[in-house]
Formats: sequence, C-alpha cells, structure tokens
Amino acid sequence: MTLNIVDRHKLILNKLEENGFVNVNDLGKEFNVSLVTIRKDLKLLEERKLLFRSHGKAISVNPYIKEHHVNYKEKLHPKEKNKIAIAAIETLMPHDSIIIASGTSVIEFARHIKPIEGLTVLTASLNTSIILAEHKDIDVIQLGGIVRSSSSSVVGPIGEKMLAEFTFTKLFLGVDGIDLEYGLTTTSSLEASLNKEMIKAAQKIIVLTDSSKFNRKGFGRICGLDEVDQIITDSDIDTKTKNRLVELGIELTIV
Repeated sequence: MTLNIVDRHKLILNKLEENGFVNVNDLGKEFNVSLVTIRKDLKLLEERKLLFRSHGKAISVNPYIKEHHVNYKEKLHPKEKNKIAIAAIETLMPHDSIIIASGTSVIEFARHIKPIEGLTVLTASLNTSIILAEHKDIDVIQLGGIVRSSSSSVVGPIGEKMLAEFTFTKLFLGVDGIDLEYGLTTTSSLEASLNKEMIKAAQKIIVLTDSSKFNRKGFGRICGLDEVDQIITDSDIDTKTKNRLVELGIELTIV
C-alpha cells in the first residue's frame, strides 16, 4: 500500500529525529515512490522549517552559521564554556609557549589562567591580551593586523607574518563549526587563514568548543580533523560524533 503525503511526512520526521538525517535514495526505496516525490516532500518540510536539505539528504538543523558579535556569543552556553576552560587549564605546563586564538571559549580559558613559570602567550584576541596583561609574570604578545570589531580580534597578513617567526608548544583554538567530513570552520575567511598559520606554528592543536558547534559549518575552512590533537567539549556531545572523533585518534576530553 502506497503511503499518502501526510504519512510520508510523519515517517520522514520520525526518522530524522531518530538518526539526525535521512537519505533521499533510502526513503524512495522504503516508501516505493520516485526520488522526485521524495525531493518534493523534503522541500515542503524545509519550507515549514522542519528540516534542512543538503546533498541528497536532509538534516534536522541548518548547519551553516551566521556571524554574531562576540558580546552576543559570550552569553551562549556560559556554564559549558566555564567547565571547558577549567579542563583546558590542566593541559598547561611550566615554560609553555602557547597561542590563544579568538572566540568566546578561549577568552573564558584566558580568564582562568594563573601565572605559571615561564609561560608565554601569543594571541589574536584583544580581550585575551587585556585579561592576561594583569599578570606581570605572564609574557603576552599581541598579534598585529586588521581589527575585526565583531570578534575583537586581529586578522590579516601582518599577524600571519609574525607567526612565522615563532614556535609554540600548544594552540588553543576556538571554532564556529566542526563537521566530521569538512573539519573545523569559522565565519571569516581571514580568520581561517590566520588560524592555519597558527596551526603551522604549534606542536599540539587543542580545540575548545561547546557541543553546539558540532555538525555545523562556517564560511571559512580552517583544517581537517586529522590536524587536531585534542578536543575539549561538554557532555551534550552526541554519541555518533563522540565515537567518530575517538576513531580518528583525537584525544577527547568531555566535561
């Protein structure tokens, strides 16, 4: 018996809730209807904002991220960011030379840093520099460049050239999106370019991110997950993502 459009839509949404995505070809076979019919179904459901279509499938949320001001983003997931920052502090060692990129997760990390013997910090974030400048025993280097007002951080070739002159033990990186296939992203192509140079300059890449950033994409690609050594995130990370990150050999710290 062929399902009517209402029943198909209910089943599609149920499958989407269970699995996080649905595949056009699989739905066509299961419902015994044409792929054209399934695409029309998904288009109607997308117009009702019940799903988002993407490359032969549909997912539950729009993966593409809009840029927001740092003051707005600081209000999102503050408890999770605080726990992530505390866990990140445990990775610091005497005589570390570290890069702190930009973003609200790494700013929260900076707020928790206490003077450690021989600690040197280079950062793109103006807020991070101001926070750490209060500690006379921490050497702080502010990257130069074009100031992005939305993130209160610098980007551009001046900062990229500066990075080529140093080597660091760790990079603490904030991101706007993490996609298991596409990798790490941010909403700015200039910021992504600077982050790439940071990765080249650091021995260990540590990503600080709350779980809402998984399965999302920003405009600028930073790198693939194969370049990431450790991710520190909160306990709302979904099981599928968690298992895949472990399979990739990434050290996963969940708080």
